[in-house]
Amino acid sequence: MRRIIHTDKAPAAIGPYSQANKAGGFLFTAGQIALDPVTMEIVGDSAAEQARQALQNARAVVEAGDLTLKDVVKVTMFIRDMAQFGNINAVYQEFFGDDPPARSVVEVSRLPKDVLVEIEMIAYDSGDR
Repeated sequence: MRRIIHTDKAPAAIGPYSQANKAGGFLFTAGQIALDPVTMEIVGDSAAEQARQALQNARAVVEAGDLTLKDVVKVTMFIRDMAQFGNINAVYQEFFGDDPPARSVVEVSRLPKDVLVEIEMIAYDSGDR
């Protein structure tokens, strides 16, 4: 059984998809970009600024599924320029610290709304709470 996750603390879907789905103890977020959840405008001109907003949005979706970033087991980051990896990585570490989940970073040619970063997460509810 799956449950659709929605929160007003993250941008509304800009297409026919859910912010996240929770199924079998796992929560799968849709890709989050640097949209302000209230204005739906892009936040930041740099990859680091956009990564911060995308991570805040993804965190809000994970929390709407009654989980935290500590429950995240995998992150996939899509970035427009691998030369920005270091800047994005520094922001990423602010969110995950010294015990981060597994991660993939992929350079892509284009992202929705021509943003510089898109981030999706998979979290697991172990039921230990």
